[in-house]
Amino acid sequence: MASQGVSGAPAAAAAGAPDHRFAELDRATAGLQPPFAAVDLGAFDTNAAILRRNAIGKPLRLASKSLRCRPLMRRALSQPGFKGVLGFTLPEALWLAEEFEDVVVAYPTADSDALRRLASDDSLARRVTLMVDSVEHLDFLRRHVEPNPSRPLRLCLEIDLSLELFGGRVHIGAHRSPVRTADQAIAMAHEIDKRPGVSLVGVMGYESQVAGVQDAFSPVVRFIQRVSKVELAERRAEAVAAVRSVADLEFVNGGGTGSVASTAVDPSVTEIAAGSGLYSPALFDGYRSIRPLPAAFFALPVVRRPKPGMITALGGGWIASGAPGPDRLPKPAFPGGLRYTRTEGAGEVQTPLRGRAADGLAIGDRVWMRHAKAGELAERVNSLHLVAGGEVVDEVPTYRGEGRAFA
Repeated sequence: MASQGVSGAPAAAAAGAPDHRFAELDRATAGLQPPFAAVDLGAFDTNAAILRRNAIGKPLRLASKSLRCRPLMRRALSQPGFKGVLGFTLPEALWLAEEFEDVVVAYPTADSDALRRLASDDSLARRVTLMVDSVEHLDFLRRHVEPNPSRPLRLCLEIDLSLELFGGRVHIGAHRSPVRTADQAIAMAHEIDKRPGVSLVGVMGYESQVAGVQDAFSPVVRFIQRVSKVELAERRAEAVAAVRSVADLEFVNGGGTGSVASTAVDPSVTEIAAGSGLYSPALFDGYRSIRPLPAAFFALPVVRRPKPGMITALGGGWIASGAPGPDRLPKPAFPGGLRYTRTEGAGEVQTPLRGRAADGLAIGDRVWMRHAKAGELAERVNSLHLVAGGEVVDEVPTYRGEGRAFA
């Protein structure tokens, strides 16, 4: 394996025509046997600059689940505007905190072994912040960790920012925290304050109905998002002010790649979560608020030609998480015009693709694909091949390549 130092100048093709970029990727990776995954460093760095510009000066906390590759996390965090990591499990956070100084776990944990490890290590306890949203979480901590007022565990309180209409009968957004109002937030802040061995240092609120929903094709979605932005900004500000009356907060985290620009103008937010925009997976083709460059791809070999107008690629069923639907399938990116068959879709061992471009492909040629979501691509490969200046400049391990699996 090549050095894990992630270097290389931005690829000139990053801003070129799609066919030109794929031709360059093909040439650069000609010596590799598919299936494999590649990241265009020029597009990656351009996307970092887009996120930084949209954040209008507020720090970006890097969402680790969106990359799942420590060398590329280092690359992002070395750039201006990025500060701190937003992890997704406590075991992952403990591993990352061996290197990174500020890791917030975005989701509550029920891993008692990991909690005991956190509580027993001074360095980890200083670097890792746990997420809570209920008294049940605090009780769970107390049952499994001996309180230590001299080394309190750092806590972040999550406030639910989903949109509820018609008295709660209609829910729009992710089902996350039960804490929705300023009264509920201050009650939790007081509860944390009176318990030994824990300290409230942050507040988080993720507006998934704004940050995580495609809006390019639906006026209804855009209308709901406009309504939601007004409602959540007022409610978040009230909740944050209430918590600040009890705790000396270090940060208030909000947003995601899809809402960086709108979250950045909220004065109650001090930092913004982002990560998916660095790879710009296929789901981002349906966003109007941000248009990052596709940067992460995977290549499949053509292994069959069942009939005219159709080829079969090896594997390819790299389905994304979320509500099942066509948008969770990988997106055929090059050659253009390829589409799935209705009966097979993206398969575990083979993926038939039809379209005029199929007749120009021979056995051993490649089909380039884009995963629907960002970091989930890394769960399928042990390494990512980094392309810059028309050549592969490095091969770096994913979490999987380092023998790590967290979810």
